Amino acid sequence: MNQASHPIRVALIGYGFAARTFHAPLIRAVSGLSLTSVASSRPGEVRADLPEVAVEGDAMRAVVAPDVDLVVIATPNDTHFPLAQAALRAGKHVVVDKPLTPSVPEACELLATARASGRLLSVFHNRRWDSDFLTVRQAMQDGLVGEVRHFESRIERFRPQVRDRWRERPGPATGLWWDLGPHLVDQALSLFGWPDAVQASVSRQRDGATTDDWAHVVLSFGATRAVLQVGMLAAIPGPRFVVHGTRGSLIKARPDPQESQLLAGLRPGDPQWGVDPDPLQWRCDNEALQSRPALPGDQSRFYAGLADAIAGNGSNPVPPEEAIAVMAILQAAADSASEGRSVVPKAPC
Repeated sequence: MNQASHPIRVALIGYGFAARTFHAPLIRAVSGLSLTSVASSRPGEVRADLPEVAVEGDAMRAVVAPDVDLVVIATPNDTHFPLAQAALRAGKHVVVDKPLTPSVPEACELLATARASGRLLSVFHNRRWDSDFLTVRQAMQDGLVGEVRHFESRIERFRPQVRDRWRERPGPATGLWWDLGPHLVDQALSLFGWPDAVQASVSRQRDGATTDDWAHVVLSFGATRAVLQVGMLAAIPGPRFVVHGTRGSLIKARPDPQESQLLAGLRPGDPQWGVDPDPLQWRCDNEALQSRPALPGDQSRFYAGLADAIAGNGSNPVPPEEAIAVMAILQAAADSASEGRSVVPKAPC
């Protein structure tokens, strides 16, 4: 496909928080992509934000429309599989918001369909392009703290009131672990590879909670431990990353600013886009505390890489095999928590 003469026509399925805050502005920031339609049950909201984009009330009709090249699915998790399957069978390239599906067998079936159809299937693991993660990863690669033995990664918020939304209702792949856990697991696997074991605890801590809203998960990689934590009752959240190694320790206290920037109306290409004012700090060999500026983040690189891959000019920014590996660890953690034991994760597909 020649992007210069024919931009990739994108149908965005769903217009909830993820679609409105992340997908729509990031897609529109990439020159090789053209957001041409949105499927939503709230057409007024779409037209208010995107007056030039067609609105379709039927999601299944939108994913098979003949004038669409790429389908981006940002709907509740239990709808991911049928929508993605229909889109792939209709010859569309597909992006699915994380997690790919509620179950590993469904994800493996989608992978098989994508291979059979010769279409690209990718998953929106946007936090790979966060400033905090990029900064910590570079520091680890530079050997600032020696061999890593303890890695902490957390996303904690203060939202004591349970909200009436699908993510907080009982159902397939709902609850905080399946909402925020994919980010933490994806980053940990990209740093350390496949874990030897998974040990997890989950809880409902807020009054009225019907799904988990706190999780503490430990991944074992030989002598190294990765501690992943999510919660909704952290008025004073812990640091985003803490790393201890054979030479010293590092800390990245504050999270990437892109979500806040998008909510405030900032867009890729703006001067302050992705700029993170919070530096990395580290101490080695009992020397004085040192710091370095955070690397800038840019989640639009996911969609830029996707456009290149569809055009045959690059690789899939998030191959489905990697997203399915994340799902296998999410499920292993859920099994560990429910069974009260350490789980050896099985390689998927």
